[in-house]
Amino acid sequence: MNLFFRHEGEGFPFVIIHGLYGSSDNWLTIGKKLSSRFKVYMIDQRNHGQSPHSDEHSYELMKEDMAEFFRQQNIEKAIVLGHSMGGKTAMCFAADYPEKIEKLIVADIAPKDYFQLKDESQYHLHNNILLAMREIDLSQVASRSEVGDMLNEKIDNLMIVQFLLKNVHRNKATHNFEWRLNLKVLYENLDEIIKGVNEHWFTDRIPIFNYPVLFIKGANSNYISEEDFSVINTIYPDARIVTIPGAGHWLHAEQPELFLKAIEDFV
Repeated sequence: MNLFFRHEGEGFPFVIIHGLYGSSDNWLTIGKKLSSRFKVYMIDQRNHGQSPHSDEHSYELMKEDMAEFFRQQNIEKAIVLGHSMGGKTAMCFAADYPEKIEKLIVADIAPKDYFQLKDESQYHLHNNILLAMREIDLSQVASRSEVGDMLNEKIDNLMIVQFLLKNVHRNKATHNFEWRLNLKVLYENLDEIIKGVNEHWFTDRIPIFNYPVLFIKGANSNYISEEDFSVINTIYPDARIVTIPGAGHWLHAEQPELFLKAIEDFV
């Protein structure tokens, strides 16, 4: 798959992989800051942003998308940063292509099956989000703010709604609004997104010492809990874990300076 990407700067390659509902656009501020030292590649994963849509969506496929991207761009080795779903893609890619990894940075996601949280699982949150988006007939709306009003009726989180609205664009041919996301496929594969690249996936791959690893956690986020630290250190015995105060799951947007400092101290 030919992934859409943006790049900034020159130097050693630094690849950024966004999370669910995200895109390369969300990482431009961070990418530009890092571009003073690195050649920063910000990709759109399959079924997101301006990358192609596919009827399939799994970490195995996203891993191979990354391998193909490295080949296409002649990247021998890179620092790889992944956030949320992108963090799982990054861990999957790094585990099976360790020779391509200089350093691995995982932002606010753990190598675990999030169904284990049961009623507190991210599955219910994302299931509701995807249903809310799918119920909107974008061909009948006149403005982005109208889409926002509809989402606000179903999603009780203004930050999430504003984030989702970045995926609405107007088709130049039809002049109708459209989602950049492949909502149908993401909804059908939500189980895989939530539970994939977990502790059991790593069973025949651990311990991993091939490359330095940094996990960055938002202090106000429940995506990485203290109980997850032991699992992280079982898989990556030398991993560093840094907590960003005053940040939730979108820690790179909520505390960009502290997030950048954590990266710069590591690299």
